[in-house]
Amino acid sequence: MARLILSLDGQTLAEYNMTKERYTIGRLPDNDIRIDNAAVSGHHSLIINILNDSFLEDLNSTNGTYVNGKLIKKHALQHGDVITAGHHQLRYVDDELQETDVGPDDEFQKTMVIEPNRDMEKQIAKVTEAADVVAPTEEPKPSGIAPGAAAELIDDAVSGARPSEFNPTQTQNVDQQAGPVLPKAKLQVLSGTFAGRELDLTKALTTLGRPGVQVAAVTRRSKGFYIVHVESGKPDDFPKVNGQPIGPQPCKLEDNDVIQLAGVKMGFFIN
Repeated sequence: MARLILSLDGQTLAEYNMTKERYTIGRLPDNDIRIDNAAVSGHHSLIINILNDSFLEDLNSTNGTYVNGKLIKKHALQHGDVITAGHHQLRYVDDELQETDVGPDDEFQKTMVIEPNRDMEKQIAKVTEAADVVAPTEEPKPSGIAPGAAAELIDDAVSGARPSEFNPTQTQNVDQQAGPVLPKAKLQVLSGTFAGRELDLTKALTTLGRPGVQVAAVTRRSKGFYIVHVESGKPDDFPKVNGQPIGPQPCKLEDNDVIQLAGVKMGFFIN
């Protein structure tokens, strides 16, 4: 038998056994699974059970129905799928496959790691261009820079001014044919159901969060890692780094920074 586990910000709220043919999900009281949240439509989505198979359908909801971070209209549910409606999640569990579960690490990636849709890709393209402006990668970083002067160097590079700490005679010899050495880092979940899980940041761009709640992207550049805001369910609801909202501009991540995104705390660690 299959069941649905309803949760919000990693906290389980209810569990529903799939014993009927049809289950409606929505904000109004006449739904089989009621989610009393303004981000959920009155009748948001529908699940139809046929023998051992379950099919999810969006009912033209205002904010859409997502499965594992992807916007869907119709979807054949598989064990471990995570449905997002508004700010809530419904995890689909097939008890017959429970013993062969893909594991908590993969479950975390299904829940928080997003394959961006077309609108997200456009937004990410804009913010990554901004990251390139903040952190130009074409010139080698000179040696002989006073500690703490990196931010001044970037500001002066953007404005075209020569920083006083820069001495052309002290630059390092760089092999012009060698590409930039990209840093390595990881995220570790600090709160919620998946506390302790780790995600290696090996891609040039990793998109994280929950659609309709809060989504951000971590970009991997030769100068370091930057987190950029992509979208939120509420205006100006930005992710936080060390308790401070990052705002609309790229924010450079430092070792041991704490990120708060979509109700989950994650530590950023340079390998």
